Amino acid sequence: MRSAHVGSAAAAAAAAWLPLAARALEGAGRLLLVRPHEVSEGLARARAAGLPCAIPNEWQLTLGVARMWHRMVFRPESVGTGGGAPPRATWRARALALRPLRFPFLVAERAIAPLDFSGLRSSRERGVRHLLAAHHGCDEFIYDFELLELYPGALGELRDRALAIVSGESPRAAWLRDLCVFEGYHEALLAALEARAAAPKAPPPPAADPDTSFYAYLAWCARQPATPEATLAAALARDFTVSKGVAAAAQSGAA
Repeated sequence: MRSAHVGSAAAAAAAAWLPLAARALEGAGRLLLVRPHEVSEGLARARAAGLPCAIPNEWQLTLGVARMWHRMVFRPESVGTGGGAPPRATWRARALALRPLRFPFLVAERAIAPLDFSGLRSSRERGVRHLLAAHHGCDEFIYDFELLELYPGALGELRDRALAIVSGESPRAAWLRDLCVFEGYHEALLAALEARAAAPKAPPPPAADPDTSFYAYLAWCARQPATPEATLAAALARDFTVSKGVAAAAQSGAA
């Protein structure tokens, strides 16, 4: 009898604190988004663009941003700024090979938004500048290409501006080459753009990495709990972690 009373009291306590905890979690999530209204606008663009993947709601996207924070803190090596090619021979490129030294220049170029961990807050111009000024490995172009597909014609504009750098027509070609540090970066960017133009737009495969594909990132977010309350419930049941999201078994059960 006593155990039943204790159990009902615990259930009542949980019912009382869970909504409060969910509201606190939602508030923390809005802080993670920095400018939630810009994220909402980005999600609206994604829906209007007809992307070949599921589109999450704002809370699910918040969980994706939390995952990106976890990646930055615990897996910084997965955020690529190095390259297989040697640095350019110029003094600027050699100096900028030290990653921290690049940061203020990339901010000044408006090539990065340090707290935009999904990319959805970035404008078309920032997306183009990002690929022209911030070094990416060959397998890291895809996320940003897919993100730029939210803006009709943006990939074509990127190609034209990259071509102007490679040909030397751009008056800023030498500086942008040095800022990207590694030899042959803009040539690799052009080759990746050509390959992208020839490839059909397709849904991400189930095993696609949300670190390297924007479509896979959105799909990962869309598989997560739809509300703060559901997230807390999944976490308490040990079916959810920030880094891995909802456990496969929990997703199957929800389906």
